[in-house]
Amino acid sequence: MNYTDLVRGAAHAPFEGWDFGVFAGRFTEEKPSWDFAELVRARLTDGDALLDLGTGGGEFLSGLTPLPPGTTATASCPPHVPVARRRLAPLGVRVIDTSDEGDGLLPLPDAAFGLVTSRHESYVPAEIARVLRGGGVFLTQQVGGRDLAELNEALGAPGHVYGHWDLATARAGLAGAGFEILDAREALVPAAFHDIGAVLLFLRITPWQIPDFDAGRYDTRLRALHARLSSGRPLTVRCHRFVITARRPLMS
Repeated sequence: MNYTDLVRGAAHAPFEGWDFGVFAGRFTEEKPSWDFAELVRARLTDGDALLDLGTGGGEFLSGLTPLPPGTTATASCPPHVPVARRRLAPLGVRVIDTSDEGDGLLPLPDAAFGLVTSRHESYVPAEIARVLRGGGVFLTQQVGGRDLAELNEALGAPGHVYGHWDLATARAGLAGAGFEILDAREALVPAAFHDIGAVLLFLRITPWQIPDFDAGRYDTRLRALHARLSSGRPLTVRCHRFVITARRPLMS
């Protein structure tokens, strides 16, 4: 497929929630040493209500069934809300639209949950502490500030504005909010883009990667990268990931 067709296809390819199946064989990614789904499953109990932050289209949460009674999910991107509700409502999950909530505030009562999860969603440590009951656990996997830096470099784009975001920073923030850190791990996971259409689609759905991205503005670099990928030389990148398990102390 030629460059123009790949650009056009990336611009119009359907995409909803966080279903990355469209990237199969086009963007390949190894796994970190941990399995976030298994870490969450190990914490699920029938007695503890679960809150999943930034559930996207509910793809990850729906894979954890059976879910505890009272499970709630937030969706911060308006197009994700109906997708998440369609997928999660049959599982008894309430989905809350938080797109209008500022400063990471959660429209939820104090001490309402025994477990809060966040897979690649931003959060405010004090808000997590507020909605967790004493002894409750916060489990998060985050995308770090060095994520896919090689892609930005290949296109001559600026680095991430959140380049400081890493395990040490997140750990300190949670500790400052009174959490006890139970587990903390970080990794740079190898990955690769195999065609320019995958690059363009990825940048379309993750506008924070290159905030000023426009195919016309980056045309020269995109065409050079297309020539490389078309010759069978993938663009090797690294996915910056870290995971933290933290517990809110029991109330005195």
